Amino acid sequence: MTQKFGLSVALATPFDSNGDIAIEAMIEQARRSLAAGCSSVTLFGTTGEGSSIGTRERERVLASLLDSGIAAKQIIVGVLVDAAEDAAMQAGHALSKGARNILLAPPSYFKNVSDDGVFQWFSAVFTILGDKARDIIVYNIPSVTMVPLSVSLIGRLRTAFPDIVTGVKDSSGDWPFTEALLKAHGDLVILVGDERHLAKGVRLGGQGAISGMANFVPREVKLMAEEGKDDSRIEDFVDELLKFPVTAAVKVMVAHLTSDEIWLAVRPPLVSISGEGQAQLALVFDTLFRSKAA
Repeated sequence: MTQKFGLSVALATPFDSNGDIAIEAMIEQARRSLAAGCSSVTLFGTTGEGSSIGTRERERVLASLLDSGIAAKQIIVGVLVDAAEDAAMQAGHALSKGARNILLAPPSYFKNVSDDGVFQWFSAVFTILGDKARDIIVYNIPSVTMVPLSVSLIGRLRTAFPDIVTGVKDSSGDWPFTEALLKAHGDLVILVGDERHLAKGVRLGGQGAISGMANFVPREVKLMAEEGKDDSRIEDFVDELLKFPVTAAVKVMVAHLTSDEIWLAVRPPLVSISGEGQAQLALVFDTLFRSKAA
């Protein structure tokens, strides 16, 4: 039996006072996450501010993680760009270094595009990648991209590229859609991005998660992602996070648990959460989790 995907931390990206990536802090966070039970780390996803990180920066970060001893098979790389050539370049580099998977979002500058257009874009990326193309997880996060991946489109991609498209990360937050996806595409690795739906998704055949919450409660999320175990604290805290810009809020929590304010910085166009907001998040977190925090 093929091993299930498990839990990948959607690794946050720390920035120093100059706005540069603080690679050592990032490596430490990756190591903490793996030691706490995550099977892999996902670089440059939504939580990792991947759309704000350039190609050369990505290459330096990936090289640094590999040089630090983190295995390539424990690394997933997010690709969140609009031009098929750029997507193929970023994905191809990571795959050539042995990355486990590519988390590939659809192009998002143009809105109200058709399934046919999105299908053709993915086809163009895979054509440019050529023999390098493998282990692609398509990324459905319409709240950010405004380009939803329909169940039928995912089916078309799976049929056309059976050896390339191997999974879906569904961060729609739409349970009826997630349920339909699990029912229609049980042959794919379905990852549930909204932790409020994670446990029940796993019980219906989901194979795990790429989770921002795993940056600060990895052990708790692991039980949901691998065993389908409900945790009302996770659901309650996601509701609290959603009162703020989520990426910045996740970094507040990493800063809270590491006592390292480097994590509070985000890269423009995002802005950091106010001190009042930070205190509010910390209070709710401590009330729910502190005795069992990772």
